[in-house]
Amino acid sequence: MATMKATLFSFPSFFLNVPATSSLKVSPCKINCSASTTTAIDSSNCKWIQIPSLKHKDQSSCNTVNHGTKDIEDLVERVRRDMFNYGDLIRSMKLIDTLQRLGIAYHFQEEVKEVLDLMYTRKDDEDDLFVTALRFRLLRENSYHVSPDDVFHKFINKEGKFKEALSNDTVGMLSLYEASYLGAKGEKILSEAMEFTKNHLRTSMPNLESSLVQEVATALELPRHSRMVRLEARRYIDKYAQETTGSRVLVELAKLDFNNIQLLHQMEIAEVIRWWEELGLVEKLSFARDRPLECFLWTVGIFPDPKHSKCRIELTKTIAILLVIDDIFDSYGSIDELVLFNNAVKRWDLGAVEQLPQYMKICYMALYNTINEIGYRVLKEQGWSIIPQLKQTWIDMFEAFLVEARWFNKKYVPTQEEHLINGVTTGGTYMALVHAFFLMGEGVTKETIGMMEPYPKLFSYSGMILRLWDDLGTWREEQQRGDVASSIECAMRDHNISSVDEARNYIRQLIDNLWTELNGQLIAPAGLPLSIIKTSLNLSRTAQIIYQHGDDNKASSVEEHIQLLLSRPIP
Repeated sequence: MATMKATLFSFPSFFLNVPATSSLKVSPCKINCSASTTTAIDSSNCKWIQIPSLKHKDQSSCNTVNHGTKDIEDLVERVRRDMFNYGDLIRSMKLIDTLQRLGIAYHFQEEVKEVLDLMYTRKDDEDDLFVTALRFRLLRENSYHVSPDDVFHKFINKEGKFKEALSNDTVGMLSLYEASYLGAKGEKILSEAMEFTKNHLRTSMPNLESSLVQEVATALELPRHSRMVRLEARRYIDKYAQETTGSRVLVELAKLDFNNIQLLHQMEIAEVIRWWEELGLVEKLSFARDRPLECFLWTVGIFPDPKHSKCRIELTKTIAILLVIDDIFDSYGSIDELVLFNNAVKRWDLGAVEQLPQYMKICYMALYNTINEIGYRVLKEQGWSIIPQLKQTWIDMFEAFLVEARWFNKKYVPTQEEHLINGVTTGGTYMALVHAFFLMGEGVTKETIGMMEPYPKLFSYSGMILRLWDDLGTWREEQQRGDVASSIECAMRDHNISSVDEARNYIRQLIDNLWTELNGQLIAPAGLPLSIIKTSLNLSRTAQIIYQHGDDNKASSVEEHIQLLLSRPIP
């Protein structure tokens, strides 16, 4: 099979739009899955997480899950019966928005689809800014083709600007602000809406009611379109529970559902940890990172739907092995040894292990067996023979790692374009999304399998966002280690940027531009299934959540995310 080359947009014109003005670090955590109920985290900065063991399932834990599931089913039926009103579209739109924010919309997929279809087919004659923007956002999020010019022209004055009177409607402005972040490349009206709402929301904050201040501040810091789905659910459940107009049924359902999914995640973690300990990589390779829990956090971001349990488990395995391989290329292997490693992966057979140094043999076999097992699972359950596609993602990644190692060895500073193209591959995005596509098994056909080679633009945009956020978040750490130049150094050199702060702002603008490209995939002509488009969006969101606070606060923020999603139930 030919090497999968990334299909990318033209870099020069893309970069001209910007004015020229990985690895996670948390305190060491030890997980032990030998007892009937096991403790997952033990460190000075982490609290204890109780995980029901998969080796010796605790009956009370299983009963709790089953009891919670029955209660959830009863509440879901109440919502389905009492709260969906197809004759009142505005009420139904608001309900869908609330269900999404609470993380429980997946229970009502058929009802949501019916409401969205009605919203799409009925004429939009609503003059309310909040409702109009909400309608646009809900439809755009679900890949309905809606023109922002047609939707928002009614709010534009004779000078072609948004009417200043709109600034008096804070709720409407916030709705428009959130909708503007789903803008695709060339949708000028949404770019203007973003600047218009952002400026007015900032200046209005001192005069807002207390109930709105925090919501506006949270949105300005991180718009909803960029938030990790499960973290947003955890945050919003607390907020919604305090609202006097909130539904008590929805609050109860959301809390039960969140806690039930948390138990599911804990069981998934136990399975991952059992596999990781049996694999024994970190026992044999003392330099390797031992971070399966953090790897699992990534997959919770990528696959928020509870039905994707096996996807989370299997992708966590690949990410955990990827970190070890990254360590070999970054800090342990010689160039000659790395060439041997690269050649072995290209061969992809048991005999290839004989040419490797001892420390590489165990890593090669761990990779070989894990990927072949994933391929076997997909063949058994879906009927697709996919090992050639999975293998190729690793071959491409090894090649890119070797390029980076040679840059470092020769003290070569790549151009920003070279760094970003190669860095998308070393960042693991192509590997993760190709594996995710087959693990989910949604919309897999001969035609869509063919779209995996070359890698689709969708994957490239998501991978660039991850690469750039990684560079922003780990720059100081990599500087201290003397790693290959990051996007910050490349940008400073290529664009004559004089300060690190200026370069960071430049990189953030690149990320914003990439999001418009990524959003365009939501309304692109039919091709890839919506499930993998949303998965790519989720990967980009997770990258931002992991890296946005930079070197100084990354460890504490990652630990907090782990605690919120995997440890602390909602009372």
